[in-house]
Amino acid sequence: MPFKNDDYLPSYEELTVPELQVTSSVLRAGAHHFGKYCDEQSKEFMLCLQEEKDPRKCIAEGKEVTRCGLEFFGKVKQNCYSEFTKYFECIDHSDRQMSLKHCRTSQALFDNCMKEKLGQDRPDLGYFASRRIHHTERPKPQLAPHPLPERIPDPPNFKTAPNPKFERPVTGYN
Repeated sequence: MPFKNDDYLPSYEELTVPELQVTSSVLRAGAHHFGKYCDEQSKEFMLCLQEEKDPRKCIAEGKEVTRCGLEFFGKVKQNCYSEFTKYFECIDHSDRQMSLKHCRTSQALFDNCMKEKLGQDRPDLGYFASRRIHHTERPKPQLAPHPLPERIPDPPNFKTAPNPKFERPVTGYN
């Protein structure tokens, strides 16, 4: 995306947020519950990106997703630390693809803890792929008027146009 001097670029302070300091196995272990816990914030962010077509206009929504992630993993650490640790360590040591199939017992322990202490069930298979309506308070962006191309001229009237004169007749394969 090319920028001009007149374009707005956010400052470094606007872009600075606390980051999730977790590994890929932690994200993979908590992904289903994290996705369900921060579902509204994530959908709001993705809707903003889709409608605005400019990530600079969605910085606040992105910060909200990060804040929600920090809140979620903080609650998991407070309430289900040992179960979650067993689960993500199992995923980390399972195989190169970090498959979940080898860790179903530790997953069940973590899911039960999440249900008992945080009141959140593990989302059903296909939950994130299904259509879900999202209601937003953010106003719909106004589209810039689309400039129309110049009108195409009318084709010539062949009935009134004179016949072209050829210098030599077109016959055979000359």
